[in-house]
Amino acid sequence: MSADIISVTRGSSPLILSMPHPGTALPPEVAAALNERGRLVEDTDWHMRRLYDFAAHFQPTIVEAQLSRFVIDLNRDPAGASLYPGQETTDLVPTTTFDGAPIWQMAPDAAEIERRKAAYFQPYHQALTAEIARVQAEHGYCVLWDCHSIKSVIPRLFEGTLPTLNLGTNSGESCAPSVEGAAIAAMASQPFTQVLNGRFKGGWITRHYGRPFERVHALQMEIALSAYLGEEAAPWTFDEAKAAPLQTALSAIIAAALDAARTLERSRS
Repeated sequence: MSADIISVTRGSSPLILSMPHPGTALPPEVAAALNERGRLVEDTDWHMRRLYDFAAHFQPTIVEAQLSRFVIDLNRDPAGASLYPGQETTDLVPTTTFDGAPIWQMAPDAAEIERRKAAYFQPYHQALTAEIARVQAEHGYCVLWDCHSIKSVIPRLFEGTLPTLNLGTNSGESCAPSVEGAAIAAMASQPFTQVLNGRFKGGWITRHYGRPFERVHALQMEIALSAYLGEEAAPWTFDEAKAAPLQTALSAIIAAALDAARTLERSRS
């Protein structure tokens, strides 16, 4: 597995952090096909690894993409089906920014999309699948936390201002009720606007891997970039002072989900 495509850091706990969208790298042939706007890779989940530095004490496994989502979106259905029928969204290989601006000089054709699926999509998911299996073999269960962030105002995708914390469990299907309930309770005590299964209820990763009856509990957290960046625009500067209370909140929510999963799985043993 090439380190310029994906990074895997193995931990010793039941927690896996999936980071499919923090990458900014572009293969040369993709960079050449993008237009000037596309090469800005503005829809990146900025500074995700830095934001989750606090999670080191959980000893998580981290699966992190290095390539931009404009190459291929690792959190979309590889068959091309929409995750949000009837709502605006972006494709497996995006054709526009979230704001609707075109990003290609030469848009990829079907053959090129298939090539990218084999070269870039499959390796990430092979790695994630392998780590879930390894963690399950070691602990008997797994908590998969899918890490995301996005601009807080995108009229094309949602009305008004997005809450800071957007927890998704695919409407309760991707994790056990007790795990969801613990995460909700912990989130409710945090000083941030929040919603459960709102505009973002979990992408393909949460929906595909979340199998609570097989002891894989998946949750997605979509965070408003305004909560930890100086401003939601280039150069996308990380703001330590703003990030600190957010990191405290995320730590509490993850801890609650882990504790609930541990209690549940012990009761099943």
